[in-house]
Amino acid sequence: MSGLRDLPERVLKFIESGVVAEFATVSAAGVPIDTPTYYFPSDDLATIDVATGLPNPAKAERARRNAKVGLLVDGAAEEPVLVIRARAAVRDADLQANCVRYIAETGFKGISHGVTWEQARQAVTYWSRIIIENQPERIYWWNDQAAMNAAPHVWNAPVDTVYPVSDSSPSGEMKPSAWPVRPWQEVARDALAKGAAAHLTVMDEDGYPMPMRARSIELVQEGFRLVMPGGVPWRIAGKASLTFAGFQTFVGEVSPLSAASLFRTERALPEHPATRDTREVLQPSEDTRNKAWARLEYEARRRGQPIPTPPAELPAPTRLARLRQARLASDKPITGLTAEHGNRTK
Repeated sequence: MSGLRDLPERVLKFIESGVVAEFATVSAAGVPIDTPTYYFPSDDLATIDVATGLPNPAKAERARRNAKVGLLVDGAAEEPVLVIRARAAVRDADLQANCVRYIAETGFKGISHGVTWEQARQAVTYWSRIIIENQPERIYWWNDQAAMNAAPHVWNAPVDTVYPVSDSSPSGEMKPSAWPVRPWQEVARDALAKGAAAHLTVMDEDGYPMPMRARSIELVQEGFRLVMPGGVPWRIAGKASLTFAGFQTFVGEVSPLSAASLFRTERALPEHPATRDTREVLQPSEDTRNKAWARLEYEARRRGQPIPTPPAELPAPTRLARLRQARLASDKPITGLTAEHGNRTK
């Protein structure tokens, strides 16, 4: 049984019912990159898992190279805030099984824009997934958002914990991104106009990428001026990334100011078409589909496996998937997504 059972029941229930986590990995250049994504714990809470599309395996490649990852989960003002240091293990030895599990864990209605499963299952490039299992090594948590100027509670895994290892690396090299890159100033203006929450990720003293929501953000000439919660126990300095719910992401370096932090922006990362129009997740344009399909075929060949086939019948949701679906139906806040800013369900 998972050692997470030692956490308060209120915290455990929040982990079980959460939908999206800020998921941070470390690039080869030592830059922490945050990619918000659906998360789905194993039934016994031994691991807190995420997935990435097979055509876009960058975060899986980063996690296989450096197993130290970080996750942030938060929600309504009165709910807990958790930052999880974990060790990642990449699972891509059975792509068909990954496809079925991902559908069972996440469903499709939250991203369907009204299409049926018969139509949604045609989005093979989306349902073809690499799964990343993340076994917690340390958890920081605050009882609610109002408590975040004080030090967090801390849970540590037993010192003799044995962490899983990734499946063998595929042959060949990952292809560069096929998606466009715009000047960071232009992307920054879009980010602030859309109003999604901003999350800053830095490296802690042990080399884990640590994501945290900014309390306020302002566009300045060098990049962004941020105010972070006062109780964050790691130093807000060094190489960093800044993401707005995954729709716009920047890399650069952060340094302290009086009562704030300055994120000096180096560049914006490539933007997948689905971050500009979420209908492209399950109903991609011809150009998006063609580019994604070419990458899907290439990545499947790297692993010596056929392209997965989404099942004709929608798989039954898991126990925890039903809890996540209830949270979605309740319209409670999801990390980075809010009804206030119009991106909670759209």
